[in-house]
This record gives sequence, C-alpha cells and structure tokens, in this order.
Amino acid sequence: MSPKIQEQFGRDPHTSAGGTTEKKLVPFGGYYTNRIPGHDPELTEVGPGTPAGEYLRRFWHPICMSMELTDTPRFLKIMGEELVAFRDGSGRIGVLHAHCVHRGASLEYGKIEQHGISCCYHGMVFDVDGTCLRVPFPEGEEEEGERYRCSIRQGAYKAFERNGLVFAYMGPPEQEPPFPQWEGDFTVAEGDELVPYSNFQHCNWLQVQDNAADNYHTMALHAKRQVTGEHYQGTTFDEVGAATMEVPPDMQFVPVHGGRGLACAGARRADDGHMHIRVQHQVLPNFSLHAYTSEDGKKKKLFSRFHMIRWTVPVDDHNSKMIGWRVMGPGIDTRGIGDKSLVGYETIDFLEGQVAMRRPERFGKYKLEDMPPIPSDHRARENYKDAQYAPGDYEAIISQRPIAIHALENPTKFDAGLYVFRKLLRDAIRGSNPNAGPEQFAQWLRECAGHPNSYCSGNVFDLPVGRTTQEEVTLRRHLARQVVQILTEADGMKGDERAGFVMQKMEALQQDVLARRQA
Repeated sequence: MSPKIQEQFGRDPHTSAGGTTEKKLVPFGGYYTNRIPGHDPELTEVGPGTPAGEYLRRFWHPICMSMELTDTPRFLKIMGEELVAFRDGSGRIGVLHAHCVHRGASLEYGKIEQHGISCCYHGMVFDVDGTCLRVPFPEGEEEEGERYRCSIRQGAYKAFERNGLVFAYMGPPEQEPPFPQWEGDFTVAEGDELVPYSNFQHCNWLQVQDNAADNYHTMALHAKRQVTGEHYQGTTFDEVGAATMEVPPDMQFVPVHGGRGLACAGARRADDGHMHIRVQHQVLPNFSLHAYTSEDGKKKKLFSRFHMIRWTVPVDDHNSKMIGWRVMGPGIDTRGIGDKSLVGYETIDFLEGQVAMRRPERFGKYKLEDMPPIPSDHRARENYKDAQYAPGDYEAIISQRPIAIHALENPTKFDAGLYVFRKLLRDAIRGSNPNAGPEQFAQWLRECAGHPNSYCSGNVFDLPVGRTTQEEVTLRRHLARQVVQILTEADGMKGDERAGFVMQKMEALQQDVLARRQA
C-alpha cells in the first residue's frame, strides 16, 4: 500500500507490521485479495538472455508444420525472435532472422531462390546457414561487392523436417545436442503413423506445459457434468466413449532420468473388474508424451505406448504453440476413435476445445489443408458463448491470464505434478541439478544414441475392486508406484527385450496382487 493511501485510510488491517500480507478468509473480502503480484520471470520469460530462454535454446524445437512452407517465406516468432522459415529450390530448410542484416527489411517479402533467399529491398541473397551468396554491385565494382559480401552474415539456425514438422536448434552451434528420437521410432507400430499438428495458445508457454502435468483436471474439465444445459460439443471423454478418463485419478509423481523428466502415474477404476494405470511422461524443458487418450478401460492391456507427442513452444512471453504428432492407426488406437481428417493446422481430433477456433468454424469455412487466421483474443471469438457452455483445455489454460500468477495459486496434493516439474525446470535453469544442464543432457542423449526410453504407457489390469475403501486406495497407489518401478528397472533395455520384460513384470504384479487378495 502506498504511503499516500496509508495516510488517507490507515494501514491495511491485513498487512503485518513487517509489510507482509496475511491470508484472511473474509466474506465478501475481494478488496483484500485484489492485489495482483508479478509473474515468475525466471520460468516464464523466454527472450534472448533470460534464464528460461537461454535454457530452452539448448534444445531442438518444432517451430512450424511443413505445410506452412510454401512458395513464399513463412514469418514466425519463436521465443520472442522474429524469424522467416522457407524451403529453397534445392529442398533445404532455412530458418533466418527476419530482418535483413543490410538495412532491416523483412525477408518475409523476399524471394525463395534455388539456393537460399533474396531480400526484396536490394537483392542480397542469403544461404540457409546465413552466408551471403550474392551482393548486386554495378559492373566494374564486383571486387568491392565481393569484399562486402564476405563481411556480412544473416542470423540463421539449423533446421530439418521430420514427419510434417520443421525443427530448429536456436542455441550456440558448437553446443548442438542430438535430436532425441524417443525409443528410436516414437513407438509407432506397423501400420500406424505420426500425424503432425500445430495449435496456437494465447498465453505463456509454461501454463500450457503445466496442463500436460495436470492429469487430474480430466475428471472435471472433460466430464459431461461440466457442460452447461446439455450443450455438448465433443469436449468430454464421455462423448468419445472413454468415461474412465472422467474418474478422479489417484496420482503419483516420480522424477526420472536423473531429474530430466517426470513420470505422472494416475490410477483410476474403469469398472469393478479393471484398474486403469495411465503414465504420462514430462521431459525438460517443454516435451510431453501421452498414453492413449480414448481408453475405456474395459479390457486388459499392458504397456500400450505413445498416442500423443507434444512440444510446448514459446512464441513470446504471452503466446505459445502446442505442436507435435498424433499417433494414428490400429496399433495404438485400439478402439478406432482417432480421426486423421481433424488433425493439422489449428485442429486436433481427440477432444474439441483444444484451440481458439471450434470445429464448426474451422471446417465450415476452411479445409484441413488451409491455414486459417488465428483469432487475436479468446473473448472476441464468434464461438465465445459456445465455449462458455462447454469449455476445453484452451479456455482453461489461456484464461489463467496471459502469464499465470503462481503466487496466487492454492494447490491441492493432486496438483503436485506441475509443481514438481516447475522445480525440475528451475533446478535445471539454475544449475542446481547438473544432470539436467544442457551439456549433461546432451551427453546423456549421446550415451543412449539419441534414443532414450520413455515411461509413457497405458495399462489396464484385471483386478476386482477392493473389499473396503481403504483396500482400494492402497491397491491403486501400490499399482501406480509399481508400474513406474517396473519401467525404471527396464530402462537399460531396448525394443522388444524391454517390452517383453515390462509386460512380464506387470503380469507378475497382477498375479501377486490377486494372490495377496486371496490370502
């Protein structure tokens, strides 16, 4: 409280003599909770030179979809930097600073050449690594032009394409890490495929990443009871026949891989005969692997693998992208729920409400291959009232403010996952966990040949409900912890050997629980 206000009204009765605010639960006491503290800059701000920004820049990130690279350059903003991405005539990917090093004109208006891109203003040509290839100088003055050409270089980042996504590394080139190809093939079964998508989020990257570690919210946000007046729009798991996902899970959160990631194991009862153990895997700094999103839990299933692969990529401090792959096909989607025709730019199939634009507008006005304009504000959307009736992840995440205020949160124990992950991130940024530092992280990837194992898995056990409430609580917590322990024991194995070991151990776990029950 400012000195002038204190003088006029007296000291705030809820501020101690030392100046700290005491928490008071006062009826109609909004006046005493209307002070909004600042956000957490160490974790949320991502520009060059910021703690989180510098850490993030030491990893590979998807920056756009391949379909965004057309016959004209694509303007992008990533981690606060203005960039252009393009595919030149020889098929190489270029990711350059947008503003020409000569006079600052944006290369988004440049012409894509057979090799590199030329600036519209004076015709200087830059290669994908930033080398200046040509400077137009008058006839007879070529030597001077050549000297100038050798004196400049456009800012550039290494990039490549993979399964419809464009990846870039924006850190020091001498510290480039391996690209982590999880388990070698992202566990894509024969007949399945990686389908790319990119969904813009009008908020800071960290609250989008927090949502991936918040496995508890499915029981409310994605439940039919949360929809107003039966205005169902496909935002709930019940609507896709996966009502088990609406059951409140008992969560266990275990840091893994030396604090480089977090296993989030949720145990929920599918019915009186089946226990569903779903393990999400969060990986520093902004990666997450998700088990089957449409599991009904009605049939035994051990070690089902990746269904959704996602990076949360900062655009700037107030905007971000959820960008990654859906794994489509019968190998993972055992119920045949997935719809490839709904996966792409500003759209994804597993639930409605993941992006600003709802499906009736996205597919009523545009085709899948189109790149529709992204709404500028969530309250200015045509579908605003529809979103109020049936909110999805997008509404819950972005409405936390453009940058969520951590100091105002009042978490329960089921929120522990996102707080553990924030601590892992903070420790990595500060260097207090050397295992998660950029150099050590890169070395770990080299040691596993760029193919680290993941804890991500969906598991359904044939186990009857506990005879008492306490027995049921003990059972689900024991199963969740043991599943993570089994996956840890198998981390030194690869491929079929690992899968066989895990399934054998999980089968033994089920039999052990049944034997104890009968005893």
